[in-house]
Amino acid sequence: MKRRRLIPHTDLSKSISRSDIYKEFLAEKEEVMRHKWLESEKAGYDIGYERALVDWIMNHREKWLASRIKPKKQ
Repeated sequence: MKRRRLIPHTDLSKSISRSDIYKEFLAEKEEVMRHKWLESEKAGYDIGYERALVDWIMNHREKWLASRIKPKKQ
C-alpha cells in the first residue's frame, strides 16, 4: 500500500480556513449559537449546545440553507 504524503500543518490550516465548506460550517455554527442564546433567554437557563443544535436543525436549518442558495447567472 502506497503512503500518502502528509500536508504540513501550517499549509493545511491555511487551506482549510480559506475553503468554502469551512466558511459555511462557521456560518451555520454561528446561527446555532445565536439560536442557543435566544432559546436560553426564553427558557431562563442555558439549554445547552446539543439541544439548541437539534432544535435548530429540526426547525430552522432548511429555511436557512434555502436563503443561502445563490441563483446561478444565465
